[in-house]
Amino acid sequence: MSRFTGIITGSRNQRDLSLDGLCQGLTIDELLAECQALEKFRRGRDNLYGRVRVLFFLYAIHRFYIPLLPATAAPALIPFAGYKLLLERRFEEAIEVFLTAQAEQGASAAISSALAVSYRALGFQTLADQVRRSVRSVRGNQWMFRVGHTDDYPLRLCPELLAGDPVFPILRETTPVRIDLTHSGWSDIFFLGMDYPESAHVINVSIDLAVRVTGKRFTQPRPPVEAWAA
Repeated sequence: MSRFTGIITGSRNQRDLSLDGLCQGLTIDELLAECQALEKFRRGRDNLYGRVRVLFFLYAIHRFYIPLLPATAAPALIPFAGYKLLLERRFEEAIEVFLTAQAEQGASAAISSALAVSYRALGFQTLADQVRRSVRSVRGNQWMFRVGHTDDYPLRLCPELLAGDPVFPILRETTPVRIDLTHSGWSDIFFLGMDYPESAHVINVSIDLAVRVTGKRFTQPRPPVEAWAA
């Protein structure tokens, strides 16, 4: 079994091993073999946690490790067909094109850069698609992905906000900023937690800010994100 896929399916101690530690010292052939094993693993995997983690493993390997190896320094061409598919957000098809080019031309920093972008985008698209399916499964929320025009939006301002002066009253909404201190890739998302609940932990905070405006500083922190509706 691949060491990399073993981390995803292994015990908690194994899952906590760093990708950097696994990649250190591997040759280009060994890294490519691990990438092939990860690619095969994700295509035969129903578990959402496993598929998403593999996609970000592949992204990181092609973005941060393969391009640094001397064997990938030779110039290579990124297929235009794959680039076009990438722009059209057809990430699976783009990956197929780039993997074929890699098999024909050999490993290169150029092809790996294209694969890294594709794997990262596909990882987030996989999460977004799951959110969409989850939301649409709840009656009353289905409109959220069917709005094609502002007139289709089902939510309206209450009549009190529309009466009287054309400027007032004003609806003002403020919110703090959420910061993920561990850059954990949102592992607290509920559908990832259902597949691997013991790892659904993150460290994040919501903060207000005290900022300087024209040389003056606010005396108290305040929510930095504001929205106004008049």
